[in-house]
Amino acid sequence: MKINGRSFRTIWPTADGAAVEIIDQTRLPHDFVTRRLDTVEQVAEAIRVMRVRGAPLIGVTAAYGVALAMARDPSDASLDNALKLLGATRPTAINLRWALDRIATAVRRVTLDKVAGTAFAEAARMADEDAATNAAIGDHGLVLIRAVHGRKPRDPVNILTHCNAGWLACVDWGTALAPIYKAHNEGIAVHVWVDETRPRIQGALTAWELKSHGVPHTVIVDNAGGHLMQHGLVDLCIVGTDRTTRDGDVANKIGTYLKALAASDNDVPFYVGLPGSTVDWSIRSGREIPIEERAPEEVTVIAGRAGERSASVEIFPPGTRAANYAFDVTPARLVTGLITERGVCAASEAGLLSLFPERSNG
Repeated sequence: MKINGRSFRTIWPTADGAAVEIIDQTRLPHDFVTRRLDTVEQVAEAIRVMRVRGAPLIGVTAAYGVALAMARDPSDASLDNALKLLGATRPTAINLRWALDRIATAVRRVTLDKVAGTAFAEAARMADEDAATNAAIGDHGLVLIRAVHGRKPRDPVNILTHCNAGWLACVDWGTALAPIYKAHNEGIAVHVWVDETRPRIQGALTAWELKSHGVPHTVIVDNAGGHLMQHGLVDLCIVGTDRTTRDGDVANKIGTYLKALAASDNDVPFYVGLPGSTVDWSIRSGREIPIEERAPEEVTVIAGRAGERSASVEIFPPGTRAANYAFDVTPARLVTGLITERGVCAASEAGLLSLFPERSNG
């Protein structure tokens, strides 16, 4: 995607090939800052504090972290330490485990002198595949938006999304936002209702993305979605996911479940955009998904800008206890369909296997 006319991905190798650069998302939406990561420890910190975030991007970033560790020390012990360090950073996003398993398998197949080069090549391959996968998700989701547009050609298609599942959450394009970008690029009038997404305010990232691309949008508080649906102001919902079970349950940013309930009550289609790598074929129920609990300060303190100065402000009485559950699970029965790189399917084992038949045995 483009920022001020220049094309960017969210992660890329440095010119000297010795490190990677990322867009530091903790500085957005007020400051666009890139950050160089030279070591696996820096990569782990970037994932943990959400300098990079979003399941697909977390996975690719972790793969590059392994590559950096292998460049420093290609031994089996070094690999095991890198996998352990990176694997502990974020518990909910399945892409993290998927990426670590994939790159570990690749480097264990080659001799010691080829480990580092193989790791960097595999990480780069994963990044390219992610961009292509998300573009395909956009193409399949575009069909759904076209159908709505066909029923109301004089009015914009109103889409509600929760959290940020755009190109900032991936290498490029995004999952939930890819169909929206494709529709906008095609000339379809779209308008996006952007949930603020407390407590990390990822809605600000979505708004920043959409503004940069010229897509009309309106930010709303997290609890406004049901009201909009009751009044016929939402044509469909599209969200992303950090882990989807074999039976189609979906873990996404906290509050997604409530949007799905409101959508169901108001007959608003509720879709989830995801790459196949986000499906955890080893579990069936969303109750088996580990739900990350983050620091209470993310709830009690809010960051923003005061004039030209960034500031953090405490918004509750000192000493107030806060619980910070980062994700919730939307059961498959509330999901209209899953938008993947291979097409749209029902949120069920049968639906997923119709697109991923190679997973029928596990």
